[in-house]
Amino acid sequence: MLTKKQLDLLQFINKRIQRDGVPPSFDEMKDALDLRSKSGIHRLITALEERGFIRRLAHKARALEIVKLPESLGGVPAASMAGFEPRVIDGGANAPRGTDGAPIYVTELPVMGQIAAGVPIEAISHASHNVAVPGQMLRQGADHYALEVKGDSMIEAGINDGDVVVIRETNVAENGDIVVALIEDQEATLKRYRRSGGAIALEPANPAYETRVVPEDKVKVQGRLVGLIRTY
Repeated sequence: MLTKKQLDLLQFINKRIQRDGVPPSFDEMKDALDLRSKSGIHRLITALEERGFIRRLAHKARALEIVKLPESLGGVPAASMAGFEPRVIDGGANAPRGTDGAPIYVTELPVMGQIAAGVPIEAISHASHNVAVPGQMLRQGADHYALEVKGDSMIEAGINDGDVVVIRETNVAENGDIVVALIEDQEATLKRYRRSGGAIALEPANPAYETRVVPEDKVKVQGRLVGLIRTY
């Protein structure tokens, strides 16, 4: 059984991963739980890890992933997508399992080419191959696809060159969302979205890059970041 603080932290981490595709920072967790120091967050994270709810990943900034959720948080919905027929790998007795012994179900998504985390590149149009994605990253009833990241402009958001990002298809975004933005129907880029008046600011997460401001009618949102896969 989790304490209230442990449950609150797990819920906050899960919501931020669902929204941004990466976990919150320790400072954000501290502020969200109204704690005075980050040492309290470290203790809560250790407790959640010991109980099998989260996993810390080595050699990665913000290195946390959700393994499971308690029933009080409703669990994590499995994928149910339209538009194409993904292959769901069940695996039976030989399926990969989490720390709680439950099977980890995997869905194959099409990788629709590369997305620029840097200078925008030519628009994405065709699937090149598939990638296996944990079903917990996906939202029931929504379409998803994957893209390979090219460049380092989102590195401070935990997104590195060569990562594969999981995108939920949508044409709307809220300020602060990390989105796939199509500029003038020609260039696609992965950036943080900000609307200001009649313009859209596409913000990098690397001080070496400048924010690009584009008239609202020149930008189309093609999807929102919901997950990230990294191969070592």
